[in-house]
Amino acid sequence: MRYSVFSLLANALTGQKGWKPAWRDAAPKPAYDVIVVGGGGHGLATAYYLAKEHGIRNVAVIEKGWIGSGNAGRNTTIIRSNYLLPGNEPFYEWSMKLWEGLEQDLNYNAMVSQRGVLNLCHTDAQRDAYARRGNAMRLNGADAELLDQDGVRAMYPFLDFENARFPIKGGLLQRRGGTARHDAVVWGYARGADRLGVDIVQNCEVTGFIRENGAVVGVETTRGPIRAKKVGLAVAGSTSRLTSKLDMRLPIESHVLQAFVSEGLKPLIDGVITFGAGHFYVSQSDKGGLVFGGDIDGYNSYAQRGNLPVVEDVAESAMALIPRLGRVRMLRSWGGVMDMSMDGTPIIDLTPIPGLYLNTGWCYGGFKATPASGWCFAWTLAKDAPHALNAAMRLDRFRTGHIIDEKGVGAQPNLH
Repeated sequence: MRYSVFSLLANALTGQKGWKPAWRDAAPKPAYDVIVVGGGGHGLATAYYLAKEHGIRNVAVIEKGWIGSGNAGRNTTIIRSNYLLPGNEPFYEWSMKLWEGLEQDLNYNAMVSQRGVLNLCHTDAQRDAYARRGNAMRLNGADAELLDQDGVRAMYPFLDFENARFPIKGGLLQRRGGTARHDAVVWGYARGADRLGVDIVQNCEVTGFIRENGAVVGVETTRGPIRAKKVGLAVAGSTSRLTSKLDMRLPIESHVLQAFVSEGLKPLIDGVITFGAGHFYVSQSDKGGLVFGGDIDGYNSYAQRGNLPVVEDVAESAMALIPRLGRVRMLRSWGGVMDMSMDGTPIIDLTPIPGLYLNTGWCYGGFKATPASGWCFAWTLAKDAPHALNAAMRLDRFRTGHIIDEKGVGAQPNLH
């Protein structure tokens, strides 16, 4: 069924009885051309673009729980392309362009809201760095505006501009940035992939790999063995757990990243604000809750829950930036398991093991990269070679020294 005003009216007149499931809950077949392990946004987007862009439709997405039960449903929903380095900015700008046409492409309301992302600066040196970043963005076709203090005050007069420790001197604004509804993104890609013939297999955990002559030719699961010509891993913080079954060590660490939401408030923040003097970011959801987060937890973990020291740190940053938040009650928090690479940049590449492909190391940037990640990973799986957009995101860059170390967005593993 294609969603439209006509299907909406037709079902409204027939008691809403004509709606069909958005996708099939498929049972696994014995073999596929491609298996994508991980039913989050990246895995589902990969399967969708494999079918749509490359005509490879004998594809299964295997998820150990339900689709979107991992980081796809545990993030702060920010989308942006305000990066600096050549290995990053073209990739994230392509992701932004895919976001802008995503709802029409998928015929699904992903609630993409381009209401602007503002990065605040607090020192002259930081303002100079933002000017450089903005110029790099514009050279790659992205939009960027460098605001002075009056420009920021016109947008958000309630910020603490005269804070003695962290005076706000201006900011870098990307008006095309904003937010998208994480659940809707997952559901939209799942529905789109299903319509193109992809099997979405839930409650099917990968327990091992099938190997022949050194190559990966399938996976062992809780629902039996499934063979495939190619296997792609898009499992975020669980990547190292799966690759350990192949005796493969990766340059990533798994940490918990917490996020928080407040009680519902009247409209206060109509965009996304990031604190330049500390790791804090905040936006307001359609339901009125403030959605915010900060640093990863300070030690390795595979648990989807956080710890109190980070709660305190995030609250301190919120108060330093917006003092009136001290009267707001926090409603709930949650945690996602992040795959933190050693230079803060993802890995989309083939592996030394034939038949195995890797999509990992997303650090803080996984959600915003969802469309481009799936698009590039699908290309890499289909062509057995990276696309130009992910050519710098190779697994062996840590051996060759071609790292993409973009300060302010990465794992900073030396601190953890």
